[in-house]
Amino acid sequence: MNEAEGLRQRRPFRPQIITEDSPAQEAKEGSTYSSKVFRITFLTLATSVTVPLLGVTVLLDCPIDPQPISLKEPPLLTGALEPNVKLRKAERLWENQLVGPESIVNIGDVLFTGTADGKIIKIEDGEIQTIARIGHGPCGTHEDEPTCGRPLGIRVGPNNTLFVADAYYGLCEVNPGTGEIKILVSAKTLIEGQKLSFVNDLTVTQDGRKIYFTDSSRKWQRRDYLFLIMEGTDDGRLLEYDTVTKEVKVLMVGLRFPNGVQLSPAEDFVLVQETTMARIRRYYVSGLMKGGADMFVENMPGLPDNIRLSSSGGYWVAMSAIRPNPGFSLLDFLSEKPWIKRMIFKLLSQETVTKFVPKYSLVIELSETGSYKRSFHDPNGVTCPIILQRGTNIQNMPRNPLVPLGFLQFQPV
Repeated sequence: MNEAEGLRQRRPFRPQIITEDSPAQEAKEGSTYSSKVFRITFLTLATSVTVPLLGVTVLLDCPIDPQPISLKEPPLLTGALEPNVKLRKAERLWENQLVGPESIVNIGDVLFTGTADGKIIKIEDGEIQTIARIGHGPCGTHEDEPTCGRPLGIRVGPNNTLFVADAYYGLCEVNPGTGEIKILVSAKTLIEGQKLSFVNDLTVTQDGRKIYFTDSSRKWQRRDYLFLIMEGTDDGRLLEYDTVTKEVKVLMVGLRFPNGVQLSPAEDFVLVQETTMARIRRYYVSGLMKGGADMFVENMPGLPDNIRLSSSGGYWVAMSAIRPNPGFSLLDFLSEKPWIKRMIFKLLSQETVTKFVPKYSLVIELSETGSYKRSFHDPNGVTCPIILQRGTNIQNMPRNPLVPLGFLQFQPV
């Protein structure tokens, strides 16, 4: 092999050119590869979890059949509704001694209330005494309520007897001296073809002749009140009971969670709070407007629970939940999204959902025409976790008691 042939067979050497960009390029390519692997892995895991979850959710039964509800934007918390911390000045009374008092009345210096374990309680000179029990034990659990009973609204009659609205047993009269209980309207009684499923509150004329009371739903009982709110059921009623003729009349139907009721000072109309709709309806029981109804207050800043007269001729309204503005209102967000409500209650219990409801106590005083006069707040429920009713002045208790899980004293100034 000559020299020329050797040169032709030898492969030429091609030097590799190294630049500063090469390591970065390799790093970039490695990073891109890692990102792709991460995305693929994440999507695979997400799909493997989401698809079965959605499948199970579709197959699960939902305890409610929610309907879309249209609510206006909540009123701004300004002026008479301006947030404050006045309720934090309240003093707790008989804490952990009374469970779930819903409504309170007084005869002289003696207080009366009903508790979550079905008892009618008397408080005299600071001493707590059970005077009656509408139902029977055992008590204490969610399942026990229908037999244990749950006294909610309570009023004093003209003969110093107690008229009680028990959620499960119906309309009752209790003798505070002897503890004798008389069922005036049994929950089992058919009234226009419908039993009383959720007797809630009542108000009584001064002569004791007429009792006006609410039946919050024909479908849901008190223990399922959250289902009632979230479903938006419009099967609540306002009824009238005549203590002389023993007759019961249905005055209003189609109400969404009718709750607290209150006669006007002149006893010409009854105010009915529709909790789910955040409003107060008015039904005329005498005068030229008798039998008619209209709106008293619409689009309130919270869900109204109980209502009672104020010393100024207006009304105290206790809010069981707030619709903050500015802020986020869970109720308003869900009101027109029934599919989200179904998803929630397919996966979570009422007790779990309740934990997501922000604690915020609010009491509002309305004028005789329904305008806002003043408000008392406890943001985050520091002192008052839940406010259900405002009480009245008592001779040896010059401050006004409010009802959360125990009693509170508070002087609204």
